[in-house]
Amino acid sequence: MSSTSGDGRDRDTEGRARNARPRDGLGRPLPYGTDGVERQPEGVVRTPEETVVEAQALLEAGKPFHAHEVFEDAWKSGPTEERALWRGLAQLAVGLTHAARGNLTGGARLLRRGAGAVEEWGAASGRSRPYGLELPELASWARKLAEVVEQDERAVDAEAWAPRLRGGKA
Repeated sequence: MSSTSGDGRDRDTEGRARNARPRDGLGRPLPYGTDGVERQPEGVVRTPEETVVEAQALLEAGKPFHAHEVFEDAWKSGPTEERALWRGLAQLAVGLTHAARGNLTGGARLLRRGAGAVEEWGAASGRSRPYGLELPELASWARKLAEVVEQDERAVDAEAWAPRLRGGKA
Protein backbone atom coordinates (compact mmCIF):
# COMPACT_ATOMS: atom_id res chain seq x y z
CA MET A 1 0.00 0.00 0.00
CA SER A 2 1.26 3.48 -0.85
CA SER A 3 0.35 6.91 0.33
CA THR A 4 1.57 10.40 -0.34
CA SER A 5 3.78 11.91 2.34
CA GLY A 6 3.66 15.54 3.40
CA ASP A 7 6.41 16.30 0.88
CA GLY A 8 4.29 14.95 -2.01
CA ARG A 9 6.31 11.77 -2.52
CA ASP A 10 4.75 8.31 -2.62
CA ARG A 11 5.63 6.24 0.45
CA ASP A 12 4.66 2.78 1.62
CA THR A 13 3.25 2.18 5.10
CA GLU A 14 6.80 1.95 6.50
CA GLY A 15 7.84 5.28 4.93
CA ARG A 16 9.93 3.83 2.08
CA ALA A 17 9.75 5.61 -1.25
CA ARG A 18 7.37 3.96 -3.71
CA ASN A 19 6.14 5.32 -6.99
CA ALA A 20 2.39 4.81 -7.07
CA ARG A 21 1.90 6.57 -10.40
CA PRO A 22 0.02 4.48 -12.91
CA ARG A 23 2.14 2.99 -15.69
CA ASP A 24 1.49 1.91 -19.25
CA GLY A 25 2.34 -1.51 -20.66
CA LEU A 26 5.96 -0.47 -21.22
CA GLY A 27 6.35 0.81 -17.67
CA ARG A 28 6.20 4.49 -18.58
CA PRO A 29 4.62 6.70 -15.90
CA LEU A 30 1.19 8.09 -16.68
CA PRO A 31 -0.51 11.08 -15.04
CA TYR A 32 -2.07 10.44 -11.63
CA GLY A 33 -5.71 9.47 -11.98
CA THR A 34 -5.14 7.75 -15.33
CA ASP A 35 -6.01 4.08 -15.68
CA GLY A 36 -2.75 2.24 -16.13
CA VAL A 37 -1.63 -1.34 -16.40
CA GLU A 38 -1.69 -3.23 -13.13
CA ARG A 39 1.81 -3.33 -11.70
CA GLN A 40 3.63 -6.51 -10.85
CA PRO A 41 3.92 -6.99 -7.11
CA GLU A 42 7.53 -6.67 -5.94
CA GLY A 43 9.48 -9.30 -4.06
CA VAL A 44 7.34 -12.28 -5.03
CA VAL A 45 9.12 -15.60 -4.64
CA ARG A 46 8.11 -17.91 -7.48
CA THR A 47 9.33 -21.28 -8.60
CA PRO A 48 11.41 -21.19 -11.80
CA GLU A 49 8.43 -22.71 -13.65
CA GLU A 50 6.09 -19.99 -12.35
CA THR A 51 8.64 -17.33 -13.27
CA VAL A 52 8.99 -18.56 -16.86
CA VAL A 53 5.23 -18.98 -17.38
CA GLU A 54 4.37 -15.56 -15.92
CA ALA A 55 7.16 -13.76 -17.78
CA GLN A 56 6.17 -15.43 -21.08
CA ALA A 57 2.54 -14.33 -20.67
CA LEU A 58 3.65 -10.75 -20.00
CA LEU A 59 6.00 -10.75 -22.99
CA GLU A 60 3.26 -12.06 -25.27
CA ALA A 61 0.94 -9.32 -23.96
CA GLY A 62 3.47 -6.66 -25.00
CA LYS A 63 4.53 -5.95 -21.41
CA PRO A 64 8.28 -6.60 -21.33
CA PHE A 65 8.80 -4.08 -18.51
CA HIS A 66 6.55 -6.19 -16.30
CA ALA A 67 8.28 -9.40 -17.42
CA HIS A 68 11.56 -7.77 -16.38
CA GLU A 69 10.13 -7.30 -12.87
CA VAL A 70 9.23 -11.00 -12.69
CA PHE A 71 12.77 -11.96 -13.73
CA GLU A 72 14.17 -9.44 -11.24
CA ASP A 73 12.27 -11.17 -8.41
CA ALA A 74 13.81 -14.51 -9.46
CA TRP A 75 17.25 -12.90 -9.66
CA LYS A 76 16.95 -11.44 -6.16
CA SER A 77 15.31 -14.43 -4.47
CA GLY A 78 16.76 -17.38 -6.35
CA PRO A 79 19.79 -19.49 -5.59
CA THR A 80 23.08 -17.61 -5.82
CA GLU A 81 24.31 -19.84 -8.64
CA GLU A 82 21.29 -18.86 -10.80
CA ARG A 83 21.23 -15.13 -10.20
CA ALA A 84 23.28 -14.32 -13.32
CA LEU A 85 20.79 -16.32 -15.42
CA TRP A 86 17.77 -14.41 -14.14
CA ARG A 87 19.61 -11.08 -14.33
CA GLY A 88 20.46 -11.80 -17.99
CA LEU A 89 16.83 -12.62 -18.74
CA ALA A 90 15.78 -9.39 -17.00
CA GLN A 91 18.24 -7.51 -19.22
CA LEU A 92 16.67 -9.06 -22.32
CA ALA A 93 13.20 -7.98 -21.20
CA VAL A 94 14.28 -4.45 -20.32
CA GLY A 95 16.22 -4.24 -23.60
CA LEU A 96 12.99 -5.01 -25.44
CA THR A 97 11.27 -2.41 -23.25
CA HIS A 98 13.75 0.28 -24.27
CA ALA A 99 13.61 -0.71 -27.94
CA ALA A 100 9.79 -0.43 -27.82
CA ARG A 101 9.95 2.93 -26.02
CA GLY A 102 12.26 4.30 -28.72
CA ASN A 103 15.49 4.29 -26.70
CA LEU A 104 17.24 2.49 -29.52
CA THR A 105 20.84 2.79 -28.33
CA GLY A 106 20.01 1.68 -24.79
CA GLY A 107 17.74 -1.08 -26.04
CA ALA A 108 20.38 -2.52 -28.39
CA ARG A 109 23.03 -2.38 -25.64
CA LEU A 110 20.84 -4.15 -23.11
CA LEU A 111 19.78 -6.78 -25.62
CA ARG A 112 23.41 -7.58 -26.41
CA ARG A 113 24.41 -7.50 -22.73
CA GLY A 114 21.55 -9.86 -21.85
CA ALA A 115 22.44 -12.17 -24.75
CA GLY A 116 26.03 -12.37 -23.54
CA ALA A 117 24.92 -12.92 -19.95
CA VAL A 118 22.62 -15.86 -20.69
CA GLU A 119 25.21 -17.44 -22.99
CA GLU A 120 27.94 -16.97 -20.38
CA TRP A 121 25.75 -18.44 -17.66
CA GLY A 122 24.87 -21.41 -19.89
CA ALA A 123 28.54 -22.07 -20.69
CA ALA A 124 29.66 -21.72 -17.06
CA SER A 125 26.87 -23.95 -15.73
CA GLY A 126 26.97 -26.45 -18.59
CA ARG A 127 23.22 -25.90 -19.04
CA SER A 128 21.96 -24.34 -22.26
CA ARG A 129 18.30 -25.21 -21.55
CA PRO A 130 17.61 -24.70 -17.82
CA TYR A 131 13.89 -24.96 -16.98
CA GLY A 132 13.22 -25.47 -20.68
CA LEU A 133 14.61 -22.02 -21.51
CA GLU A 134 16.29 -21.95 -24.91
CA LEU A 135 19.30 -19.80 -24.05
CA PRO A 136 21.03 -20.06 -27.45
CA GLU A 137 17.81 -19.08 -29.25
CA LEU A 138 17.15 -16.23 -26.83
CA ALA A 139 20.66 -14.86 -27.37
CA SER A 140 20.20 -15.11 -31.13
CA TRP A 141 16.79 -13.37 -30.93
CA ALA A 142 18.28 -10.55 -28.83
CA ARG A 143 21.17 -9.92 -31.21
CA LYS A 144 18.84 -9.96 -34.23
CA LEU A 145 16.51 -7.46 -32.54
CA ALA A 146 19.47 -5.23 -31.62
CA GLU A 147 20.50 -5.18 -35.29
CA VAL A 148 16.94 -4.42 -36.45
CA VAL A 149 16.61 -1.56 -33.96
CA GLU A 150 19.90 -0.03 -35.07
CA GLN A 151 19.20 -0.45 -38.79
CA ASP A 152 15.58 0.72 -38.77
CA GLU A 153 16.22 3.53 -36.27
CA ARG A 154 12.68 3.37 -34.91
CA ALA A 155 10.83 1.84 -32.00
CA VAL A 156 9.64 -1.75 -32.32
CA ASP A 157 6.34 -3.33 -31.37
CA ALA A 158 7.00 -5.17 -28.10
CA GLU A 159 4.22 -7.68 -28.67
CA ALA A 160 5.34 -8.47 -32.22
CA TRP A 161 8.94 -8.94 -31.06
CA ALA A 162 8.15 -10.98 -27.95
CA PRO A 163 10.52 -13.94 -27.70
CA ARG A 164 9.52 -17.50 -26.92
CA LEU A 165 11.45 -18.27 -23.77
CA ARG A 166 11.17 -21.97 -24.48
CA GLY A 167 12.03 -21.79 -28.15
CA GLY A 168 10.83 -20.28 -31.37
CA LYS A 169 9.02 -17.01 -32.01
CA ALA A 170 5.97 -16.03 -29.92
